[in-house]
Amino acid sequence: MTEEEIKNEEEETSVETWTMDDLVSLTDEVQVAEIEFREKKVKFQFCELVESEEPKFKPLAESASDEEKMAYYTDIGGKRILAMLEKANEKIPDGPCISKEHWALLPTTLRYNISNKIMGIEQDTKESFPF
Repeated sequence: MTEEEIKNEEEETSVETWTMDDLVSLTDEVQVAEIEFREKKVKFQFCELVESEEPKFKPLAESASDEEKMAYYTDIGGKRILAMLEKANEKIPDGPCISKEHWALLPTTLRYNISNKIMGIEQDTKESFPF
């Protein structure tokens, strides 16, 4: 084996593995996160959902246009993030809460940043919104 192959193998073995108990506990644990928005920090809390807590939607018609599909999935994503925020707010009402009322009034760019952070999507929205 070359030095590079040994190093790669060591890196692969150092990655931690989730236990089922740890994964299940995520649905009861309130997580606090923070992002930077316009040179200030925004703190918020969220909690993972279980299947029964996921927002329910009617199936999308197969004949739906691309625009309708995009609106449908945007709606699902937004309601899912809101459910995660509200679940955490119920568990720790004195934490860094974003209420349903606040969520609807936040700048779209900020909502995308929060959603990306919660979903673990590493995307710099400054590239998409350079203003």
